[in-house]
Amino acid sequence: MRKIFNFFIILFTSIFIASIYGIFHDQITFIISPEYYTRFKFEQFGINDFAISNEKIKVAIVGFLATWWVGLILGIVYASVSLFYNSKNKLMVTMQSIFLNIVITSIFGCFGFIWGALFMRQENLSWHIPVGTINIQDFINVGSIHNFGYLGGLFGLIFGTYFQIKNLKTKDVTENGIIG
Repeated sequence: MRKIFNFFIILFTSIFIASIYGIFHDQITFIISPEYYTRFKFEQFGINDFAISNEKIKVAIVGFLATWWVGLILGIVYASVSLFYNSKNKLMVTMQSIFLNIVITSIFGCFGFIWGALFMRQENLSWHIPVGTINIQDFINVGSIHNFGYLGGLFGLIFGTYFQIKNLKTKDVTENGIIG
């Protein structure tokens, strides 16, 4: 019963953390390119259909909608791995894995900004840049940040799962008296 409880704690915590990350992430990238949201994301997510005039709230909604499902996927993986271990520190190690995932995702996002700024130009892209976009390079930079962020989420999951398994395996063996 405890394992099932932990499974759902990990799942909901992962969704919550990913959602908060998405909300803050999009607030930051909105500063870089408001047009990425006003000309693209608001339409993509149907936010303009809401009776909300505050753009920061619209950006927060986009951030939530764009990341909660990533947290669900990550949570399912981390929670499933945790089922195979009996460590008393299972929740703490798993939370550390989730935060490692967030750190790696953030680092990839930073690289996405650098990549976009240094190497991506409108004439070399097949992206749809909405008509009337004034600050096209800022738009591209934010798109690059977002794309690298999803890639970072995947790499973060790989490293986070490795961290989780390594630490839970060590703690399981230690706690069961086999080592030390």
